[in-house]
Amino acid sequence: MERTRKIDRIIKGQLTSDGAGVRLTRILGHNTQDLLDPFLMLDFFGSDNPKDFMAGFPWHPHRGMETVTYMIEGKVEHEDSLGNKGIIGKGDIQWMTAGSGIIHQEMPKYEGGRMYGFQLWVNLPSASKMISPRYQDIPASKFPVVELENKIRVKVLAGTFNGVKGPVEDIIADPEYFDIEMPENTQLVLPVAADHTVFAYIYDGEAGFDENSKSPLLSGEGALFGDGDQIIVQSGASKARFILIAGKPINEPIAWHGPIVMNTDAEIEIAFAELKRGDFIKS
Repeated sequence: MERTRKIDRIIKGQLTSDGAGVRLTRILGHNTQDLLDPFLMLDFFGSDNPKDFMAGFPWHPHRGMETVTYMIEGKVEHEDSLGNKGIIGKGDIQWMTAGSGIIHQEMPKYEGGRMYGFQLWVNLPSASKMISPRYQDIPASKFPVVELENKIRVKVLAGTFNGVKGPVEDIIADPEYFDIEMPENTQLVLPVAADHTVFAYIYDGEAGFDENSKSPLLSGEGALFGDGDQIIVQSGASKARFILIAGKPINEPIAWHGPIVMNTDAEIEIAFAELKRGDFIKS
């Protein structure tokens, strides 16, 4: 018998800036790391004012974790210390496994209009923190969209929905990542793995989840769900668009300083000492 997950906690993002001065909403961060294992951070950026984002994210390191950049509008140009470079455009996703270490930059490629998207940070278990870095750069055309009879659209970035599998593969957290659009007055039942952490974030309109449907979550609000193997979503007089992410918890200690995520403070100290000496990159 299916068990519907109930909202365990409502999480509202906080306006902040990062990189060289990019204005964004930090939805998940240090204050939620004990709740959202294996997810560390989730940022939402959305503006049509170049002053909010043109400074970008100049060269910076990562180790022991993964960054997932999902562009809804606009383009970001990336480049790294291993010689990789490219553009993440509208509807594209980049899943970068930093592993043992990478130094990269992400800079807006502004062509007018809005810069709009998410960056998610996913932890790696201790056994995988020092694996070789790798990328999955996947264009929008590769992502399947499941359209249901009630005109609900589910874009499958990672994981499986209604038997349709997303193109992001071989990720340790066994993630599901969906971008979901619901018209007014529709309902959606989303099966989820019982042992996964599950989080949803509304970024357009509003939607109710199970018993909270009479007090729906509004744009800019997220929900961490309790135990169960399905989620029920209900839209009302307004349409809704939201992302849903799910992943298998790691259940390990976290030592996190800036872009470096390890298991102990000693490992953090080693990483920053290597950065200072110039032998941070292992591949």
